Amino acid sequence: MTGFGEAQSVKDGCRYNVEVRSVNGRFLKCVPRVSDDLHGIESDIEKVVGSVLRRGSVTVSVRCTEESAGAAATINIRALEQYLAQLQPLATKFDHRIDIASLLSLPGVVSNESDNSVVEAVKPFVLELVGEAIGQVDAMRRHEGAALAADISSHLDKIQSHVDHIQGLAPRVIEAYQQRLRQRMESLLAEVEAEIRQEDLLREVAVFAERTDIAEELSRLSAHLVQFRELLSNESELIGRTLDFLCQEMLREANTIGSKCLDSDVARYVVEVKGAVDRVKEQVQNLE
Repeated sequence: MTGFGEAQSVKDGCRYNVEVRSVNGRFLKCVPRVSDDLHGIESDIEKVVGSVLRRGSVTVSVRCTEESAGAAATINIRALEQYLAQLQPLATKFDHRIDIASLLSLPGVVSNESDNSVVEAVKPFVLELVGEAIGQVDAMRRHEGAALAADISSHLDKIQSHVDHIQGLAPRVIEAYQQRLRQRMESLLAEVEAEIRQEDLLREVAVFAERTDIAEELSRLSAHLVQFRELLSNESELIGRTLDFLCQEMLREANTIGSKCLDSDVARYVVEVKGAVDRVKEQVQNLE
C-alpha cells in the first residue's frame, strides 16, 4: 500500500526534514537516504521503520540544513598556502591571475566533516522525527486498507451469492440427467420392444449423482469465505499471505465444481465466482 509522511524541526541551529514514502511491495525494503553529516544512523532508521511496517518498499529521506553560523565550513589555511606556493610561480610565468575562490574546490582546502559525537547526540531527535513521519504513513496505509477491505467484502458477497445459486441448481442437474437418461433408454429399448427396469435407471442415476456431487466443494468454498471475512476483520495480525492462500483454495474449489458439474447455468456461475476471486486476489496483494 502507498503512504506518505513528513516531519521537521529545528535543533541546535539545524533544521531536520524527514520524508517517508511507501509503495506496495511483497516484502519490507527500507532505503534510508541521509545527508552526509548524518551517516551512521541508517540502520537505526531501518529499525524504526521495521517496528511499524511489515511490507512495502519504503524510502526515508533525512536532510539537515544548518541555519546558524556553524553552517560555515572550515578552511584549511595551511593547505591553501601550499597550493598558492605551488601555483604562484606558474601564474607569474604565464601571466595569469590566481582565483582564490576556485582553489576552495581543491582537495583538503575546505573541510566540513561530521562529528560522531554530534551525530550520536542528535540521533534520538532525528529518529523521533522518523517515527512521527512513519506514523503518518501507517495512518494513510490503514485508511487505504479500510477502503480495500470494504471493496473485497463486496466481492465476497457476490461470490457467496453465486455459490448459493449453484447450490440451488445442483439438484436440478440430477433431475435433468435422469429425464435425459430415461428418454434415451426408452428410445433404445423401444426398438427391441423391451421395457425400462426401474432399478437399472436408478443405478445409473446414482452413479452419475456420485460422480457429479459438488456438495463437498460448495461446503469448503463457503467455509473459506467465512474464514476470509474473519481474517479481514482482524487488525492485530499479518493476514496478506493467508488471504492470498485462501484465494488460491477458492479458485481450486471453483475449478473442481466446474469440471464435475457439466451444466450451462452452473458453468456460468462458476465463471462469475472465478472472476470475483481473481479480483479479490489482486486486492489482497496490497494488504499487509
